[in-house]
Amino acid sequence: MNTRAISVELAELTLPDFGLPTVEPGVPPETYEARIAETRRRAADAGYDALLVYADREHFANLAYLTRYDPRFEEALLILVPGRTPTLLVGNEGMAYTAICPARVERVLFQTFSLISQPRSSSKPLEVILRKAGIDDACGKRVGIAGWKYFLPIESDAPERWVEAPAYIVDVLREMGCEVYNATALFMEPEHGLRAINDVDQLACFEYASTFGSQGLRDLIFNVRPGMTEYDAARLMGLNGFPTSCHPLVLSGERTALGLASPSSRRIQEGDPIFASLSLWGSNNARGGFLVKNAEGLPASIRDYVDKLVAPYFRAVVEWYEHIGIGVAGGELFEIIERHLGDPFFGVGLNPGHLIHLDEWVSSPIYRGSTQRLQSGMAIQVDVIPATNTPYFTTNIEDGIALADEALRSDFARKYPEAWGRIQQRRAFMRDILGIQLKPEMLPFSNMPAYLPPFWLSPRLALRARST
Repeated sequence: MNTRAISVELAELTLPDFGLPTVEPGVPPETYEARIAETRRRAADAGYDALLVYADREHFANLAYLTRYDPRFEEALLILVPGRTPTLLVGNEGMAYTAICPARVERVLFQTFSLISQPRSSSKPLEVILRKAGIDDACGKRVGIAGWKYFLPIESDAPERWVEAPAYIVDVLREMGCEVYNATALFMEPEHGLRAINDVDQLACFEYASTFGSQGLRDLIFNVRPGMTEYDAARLMGLNGFPTSCHPLVLSGERTALGLASPSSRRIQEGDPIFASLSLWGSNNARGGFLVKNAEGLPASIRDYVDKLVAPYFRAVVEWYEHIGIGVAGGELFEIIERHLGDPFFGVGLNPGHLIHLDEWVSSPIYRGSTQRLQSGMAIQVDVIPATNTPYFTTNIEDGIALADEALRSDFARKYPEAWGRIQQRRAFMRDILGIQLKPEMLPFSNMPAYLPPFWLSPRLALRARST
């Protein structure tokens, strides 16, 4: 455990221009075939005779991980049976979009997945489709369904029987005599799940998304002005059509109490608390503060905002950044935040960090008492959010990072030199300007890495750390 004494201060800093990508990375087609093969192996090892992967618009990541297909208006279902070509069920409007799949799958129209009132007469009943895909007496009766959540014994006496998929799918399977189990942990368990560890191509995709997302947030913070509406401020983030994993946020004044509300026509005023975030596939970037030039612009009762909230928070996050690394137990990171921010005033109630993928939250190995070890290939969201529920509002650094051992770092630098250059510049900024001492395996993906400006009308005033 890092025990160096850290002091923090608010200072005028220069945030470098780390640049934007000119080359978009991608996951090769053969990787999807390999993922399907490995998923089949894991499902067999878990004792499943068949595995179904269910997805809808919000809960798409497990299916997209295997096929690149993400439902747009409808739902979808992938059926994996040993010795059979994978079967992908989609609705009316999804059939054309299945061409995005690089892996070999049999595409089947299942119109129940279509929107209400659309045609329903051209697809076979679900039981017929399931049997044709191989779910019958010949393949066995133990069926796993991966939805978007798995459950723990504290939630149910039989959590493996709680399934996150529509009841009609589960009903038909059980009527066919199948034993149905929750298999979502195959993908999302934080230490061994298929999506917990990423290869170099997937990490490069996440860095690409994070670069655009963090630059958009950065542009907002440096350019927002009193009198703009929240809609005006959101436009500063320069959304370019890259898919989002959750809705963009710009909240100001009394609306910040809503937490997850979308931007509105409310005019932002000097002195407002303000919060913004942008989450593109594989990333999420967020900051909160006040639309003032300095502490004098705050109400008299909270002019100690930096000393009381921001400085202790930044000190905690600096230690978190300096300690995270391959082999570190998640519980150690939890204890760092608990030691610094455990007072109820700070209101840190969620996991101080979690895995991120195409979806904003996969799961987290970072919780009280966790012995789960962080591994090379993990994409992790720095996500320590104080919810004081007081006039002090909040402060936060929410950015993406990855852990990469020497071999993975070498592969990254060779295959994606432009992205690797940005990563190295960010590491240098964190070390030389912010005073944060990083392990070699810690790769920052944000264009405002650990940059924390509390006063958004003076965005060059930010926190930095020094040894004492």
